[in-house]
This record gives sequence, C-alpha cells and structure tokens, in this order.
Amino acid sequence: MTTIPQGAEGASSPLQQVAHHAWRIRRFALRMGEVQGQGYVGQALGWADVLAVAYCHAMKIRPSDPHWEGRDRFLLSHGHYAIALYAALLEAQVIPESELETYGSDDSRLPMSGMASYTPGMEISGGSLGQGLAIGVGMALGLKLKKNPAWVFNSMSDGELDEGSTWEAALSASHHKLTNLIALVDLNKQQADGNSHEILEFEPLVDKWEAFGWYVQRVDGNDQEAVLAAFTNAMTHEQPKPRVILCDTLMGKGVDFLEAREKNHFIRVDPDEWQAAINVLDANYEKGRN
Repeated sequence: MTTIPQGAEGASSPLQQVAHHAWRIRRFALRMGEVQGQGYVGQALGWADVLAVAYCHAMKIRPSDPHWEGRDRFLLSHGHYAIALYAALLEAQVIPESELETYGSDDSRLPMSGMASYTPGMEISGGSLGQGLAIGVGMALGLKLKKNPAWVFNSMSDGELDEGSTWEAALSASHHKLTNLIALVDLNKQQADGNSHEILEFEPLVDKWEAFGWYVQRVDGNDQEAVLAAFTNAMTHEQPKPRVILCDTLMGKGVDFLEAREKNHFIRVDPDEWQAAINVLDANYEKGRN
C-alpha cells in the first residue's frame, strides 16, 4: 500500500521490514536527541513500532510531494512527540538525513515542538493536548465530502484522554460515521505530572470507546506483528464506524537502561550515554534478527 521506496536489506516479509524501519526510526530519534542532549526521546522509542507500520507499510504518501492531494494524513496531536515524527519522516525520505543535525536549532525545519509551517509532512501544529482528534474529524469529514479516499490518522497520547475536547470529537466522529478516521492512542502511562492513572483514571478504555460508537482494538504497541494486524483490521473493517487502536507501549523501548527509568516523560542523557544507547539498540536489533 505504501508508495515509499525503502530498501531494508535482508528484510523480505512485511514484519521484517517493519522491524528494520522501527530500528532505524529509533536510531534517528537517538541521534537527534544527542544534538540537544535531552528531549522526548522516551516517547519516540516507545512509539517507533506504530510509526514504522504507519509510514512504511500502511500510508500512501509521496516523499517528494508532501502536499499531494491523494496522500493519507497523519496528525501529530501530541506536538511534543515531534522528534518521533521527524524520525519517521527521515526514514520515509520526506526529510533528508542531512537535516538531522539541525534538530532544535535556530532556523531549523525540525523545531522541538511540531509546527506545520516549518516541517514538510507535518500536517498540523500540535500544542495544547486534545486538539488533534477534533481537527481530524473535520479533515476526515471534508475528505468524505470531496470523495477523496485518503485516510486520516490521528496520533495522540493517553494524557489527551483527560481532555473533554477529545471525547466531544469522538462523539462527532461516530455521529458522522467517519470510516476514514483512525485514532492511534499511545498508552505509555506517563504524563508530565506523573502516572497517567493517578492524574485521572481513564479505564476501561475499550468499553468507553465502544460506547462512543468506535471500532476498537487494543494491542501491545511494541508487538510489531500485533500492530501490523491492527492496522490491517482498522483499514478493512466494514462497519460504518471510526476506528481506534489503543497501543500499550513501553517508554524507552529498545534501550534497556532507558526502559528501566522510573520517569521517561522528558529525559536528559549524559553525553557518553547517547552512543551507549545506540550500541544497545543496535545489539538488540541484531539479536532479534538472529
């Protein structure tokens, strides 16, 4: 389905290709994090498997033409995940790798928070949480009225489930039977102020989304095979409902000493640890291939 010409050496099956792309997305995120010495790297590592399936398997895009009318739209509602999306856009060849070292710098097209006016492939400027799904509803409705078959994917955090605007948008999507809208929720259980469940309990999520009229799947967001299957199911589901994939993820995934940290919402890594993190990531990827 994807139009991205990617060469994953030694990767023949879709699952092998996703594993290869997810590893590279994590690597790009770590390299950008090293430029600033800090950032939302934990989220990027945890969300990389979902991004790999989205950008390198499911979505229709043209890397050389980010505004192509037929493209699938990927909305980064949680704008602080920009480093994660940049890594995916680098892997999808929308952004040249030569720009990686400019991350977070003055006049860079890769600011630390996502802004559509700066970055090719960035559909919206994510800021206050809880806005992306509402924008996605409007965008999906507009595409349907234009008879454009493109998909709208709204990437969002579990912290956005605390916002009333999210649930108002969820009701609207169901009311309008937006079958071209897929919400991707990162359930990493961490917010700036602490554990997501302690800030505001949101379970049982499957029951709540179903009650709002959505086709719901809940998967381990770091199980690449499960994520692949969830995307396929969401895109082929026949009932006239919007779709949501709830993804339980582990922040820092792929780098053992980052996974073990108690708090990963915004991390600082000592200068000598960045290369160590890449070494661990590479070793874990190689172990998984053998």
